[in-house]
Amino acid sequence: MKFSEYKIGQRYETKSIKLSKQDIIDFAKVYDPQYMHIDEEKAKEGRFGNLIASGMQTMSTSFKLWVEEDIYGEEVVAGTGMNNVKFIKPVFPDDELRVIAEVIETVPKRRGNGIVTIQLNTYNQDEVKVFQAELSALIND
Repeated sequence: MKFSEYKIGQRYETKSIKLSKQDIIDFAKVYDPQYMHIDEEKAKEGRFGNLIASGMQTMSTSFKLWVEEDIYGEEVVAGTGMNNVKFIKPVFPDDELRVIAEVIETVPKRRGNGIVTIQLNTYNQDEVKVFQAELSALIND
């Protein structure tokens, strides 16, 4: 989508993806090897009573779901920032995540492009919001 086609308030809903226990462990072993993500027995004794996905995995999964919608298309130049990142609720094994993305800001730049800021709101299968962040990207017109 070209920069000039983005309008504040536009909303998009992504498909969903289920994170298995093994998905959570595999991601965490590489990127966030803390006990609550990789040690099922110790995690059961912890605050959440179970393994939970790394916040980085929730963020990466949210970004993946958004990008796979292909709204940016070939017009995206580069990401420019991520702000107001909030890990709201834990993500457990077999949670199914989906994202509602909303255009919250458009800032024209020179050379026929601009910055589009999207708020990503990630929900589990029970409609509980688990993650939120503002994602900005430079988009050509």
